[in-house]
Amino acid sequence: MNGLTPLDTLFERDQYPDVPLPAALAHLYGRLRLPAPAHRPYVAANFVTTLDGVVSLNIPGHSGGGPISGFNQHDRLVMGLLRAFADVVIVGAGTVRNVSRDHRWTAAYIYPPLAYAYQALRIDMGKPDPPLTVVVTARGEIDLDLAVFQSGDAPVLIVTTANGAQRLGDRGLPPWVRLATARPAGRLHAQEILDVVRREHASSRILVEGGPRLLGDFLTEGCLDELFLTLAPQVAGRDDATSRPGLIAGHQFAPGQPLWGTLMGAKRAENHLFLRYAFKENADVSRRETTP
Repeated sequence: MNGLTPLDTLFERDQYPDVPLPAALAHLYGRLRLPAPAHRPYVAANFVTTLDGVVSLNIPGHSGGGPISGFNQHDRLVMGLLRAFADVVIVGAGTVRNVSRDHRWTAAYIYPPLAYAYQALRIDMGKPDPPLTVVVTARGEIDLDLAVFQSGDAPVLIVTTANGAQRLGDRGLPPWVRLATARPAGRLHAQEILDVVRREHASSRILVEGGPRLLGDFLTEGCLDELFLTLAPQVAGRDDATSRPGLIAGHQFAPGQPLWGTLMGAKRAENHLFLRYAFKENADVSRRETTP
């Protein structure tokens, strides 16, 4: 584990049941509490931002989350843990374009030193296969030569429009990559994406990993339960030459309809903070009522 030290738990809301973790993950992460399975999937997002709210430097070769976190190993540990729990990992086409060409949305890929522990966790949950990677693209403008599509490390579902499916279908797809359409054309909504995912793949826990516009859609439509947010101790800055997106794009909430989160937990690794916010109090109530 490259001498990785355990996360310090600064605050934790005692609301959900404990999830049994393999010894290595329990030692490094501490306690993890998640809602019990309910009538609909639990949807969480995972992002990393700088102190000034930048989620991407938006420079070729430096657009992913690595330069934002400083390639922090604890951030990768948490990303791997959340992917290990997920039945589905949802990413937008922009995120797929911004990360390295060999990126795969699996726990083992993001933090190989704990691959064995992540796999042990999935086996304990009765889910030995990797989570389904869902790539969202309205226009079908994605590079099918990327490793996420060609490696076969995890099944992939491309959620698109009928127009996008026509464009992608003409190019041929590996057998582990499927296409699903949500509407004939136009912008895809978060609820439409979730409806397609539930139709195509049994899911009780869904993880959203970006980008900012997709996260904004999920928050706007009330489809996000919790946000896991890594706060990196970096000030990236902005100027007029390059647009650097923040956590949300394409939506404005305050002052008309501000969204306030409930702090569920806070952990620390040296100067990085690992925060967790709930955004659906009504979902929390319904889940408590369905907990055995």
